Amino acid sequence: MTTILEVRDLVTKFYTLDGVVNAVNGVSFDLDAGETLAIVGESGSGKSVTMMSLLGLIPCPPGKIEGGTAHFTTEEGSRDLLQLSIDELREVRGGQIGFVFQDPISTLNPILTIGEQITETLTRHLKLTKHEARERTIKLLASVGIPDPELRYKAYPFQFSGGMRQRVVIAIALALRPSLLIMDEPTTALDVVVQKDILQQIERLKEELGFSILFITHDLSLMVEFSDRIGIMYAGELVEMASAERILNEPVHPYTQGLLTSFPSVTGEKTRLSGIPGSPPNLMHPPKGCRFHPRCTKCQHKETEVAPVLTELRPGHWVAIHEGMPLPDWAQK
Repeated sequence: MTTILEVRDLVTKFYTLDGVVNAVNGVSFDLDAGETLAIVGESGSGKSVTMMSLLGLIPCPPGKIEGGTAHFTTEEGSRDLLQLSIDELREVRGGQIGFVFQDPISTLNPILTIGEQITETLTRHLKLTKHEARERTIKLLASVGIPDPELRYKAYPFQFSGGMRQRVVIAIALALRPSLLIMDEPTTALDVVVQKDILQQIERLKEELGFSILFITHDLSLMVEFSDRIGIMYAGELVEMASAERILNEPVHPYTQGLLTSFPSVTGEKTRLSGIPGSPPNLMHPPKGCRFHPRCTKCQHKETEVAPVLTELRPGHWVAIHEGMPLPDWAQK
């Protein structure tokens, strides 16, 4: 399997008047060609900042990437995204990496028709004629499930529902046939029926066009169904990463276990939901040792003093643990 994105030890901080925000602290992960990887965590966990760091979208100041590498591999070779110039990143964004933001209404230009916004991308990057760009745009709109694409081509963003606007944004992101699609909370504001329909449409397009997907979301229950692997982030750090099936059935980290007991299951016996006590830490002054320990019901003294190490307990299953931490039987060495 070819790895198209290899992130190692990413560190991003924000220098504010109140202090330094340690937003991303040594995050590492890989993404394979054709794979769907979800990065899941609460608001403020650093998942969106991680992805924005990769694409050079962190406002500087106050933000600053202070360490790490992010090697992105295409047919032209491998490049470290963190070392590219602004002009080079502009070519990567949209062309090789598509990005779908959380709020489509703020992404789309309200005074341009949908057709104009997509054809602008095609004519600028692919040097297509206006007629060729129009025909390709209509096909794109149809491919993401927009009915009557020839008529909707001339419509404005306000004439679309939230779900239809999100489909338009996805069409724009896929217009140049990127090899990687990054989706930042793409279905948060949509009802569950529309959510599932859009994700199924994206899954179909992924199989058809062969791109990889990097999801950023707080909705673990949704990603269990649509992802190959899931990474759990907490307070700027990855605390667990494994296949979606293992995250669902054999979670190890207490934070992952807490997330799974925070939403109801649609199958099996009814169980009482239990939330995670407390609130995420202030990342200007993160807790010493394990950042989750103030909220952890299984905390031991060592976890308040020593930072855990992301360890591969079995092939493909990584967990941030301390030496001597109680582990399931299959992880015993």
